[in-house]
Amino acid sequence: MLARWLAAPHVARWWHHETSAEAVERDFGPSARREEPNEDLLAVLDGVPLGLVQRSFLHDYPEYLDELTPIVAVPPRAMTIDYLIGDDAATGRGLGTGMIRSALERLWAEHPDAECVIVAVHADNVASWRALERAGLARIAHGELDPDNPADDRRHVIYRLDRPSG
Repeated sequence: MLARWLAAPHVARWWHHETSAEAVERDFGPSARREEPNEDLLAVLDGVPLGLVQRSFLHDYPEYLDELTPIVAVPPRAMTIDYLIGDDAATGRGLGTGMIRSALERLWAEHPDAECVIVAVHADNVASWRALERAGLARIAHGELDPDNPADDRRHVIYRLDRPSG
């Protein structure tokens, strides 16, 4: 299922991921076996898989943190998320926003030490950053980061949401 999602044009455009069984096992297997510090979560709607949400503490990925910190201040317990909707027919209906909101609610509950969520999105991925905005994240910066797709330039927008009080 994940290989099929990664191969779908609307996902492949931004994730630019190999889709062979070996590549999916190589890149997602360690997370599933808890050998990686990130967490891959399956988003389900009405009992049907909808998408994937990845979450991690930024400090667990020092190379990425080194790239991000010249652009924005990153608190010690900042987390990030990445996400995709698997089926193109499910896009453009607000489901991504709902998936992000749900993922954030779980993140706050399951990681009580998380201070905030910081998400960088390629500047041309308008659907993604609009979903972040509708989910309550605020654009805090823009800058140059390595893109997931080597065909893209380095322009990114960066969003943040602080842990809700109370």
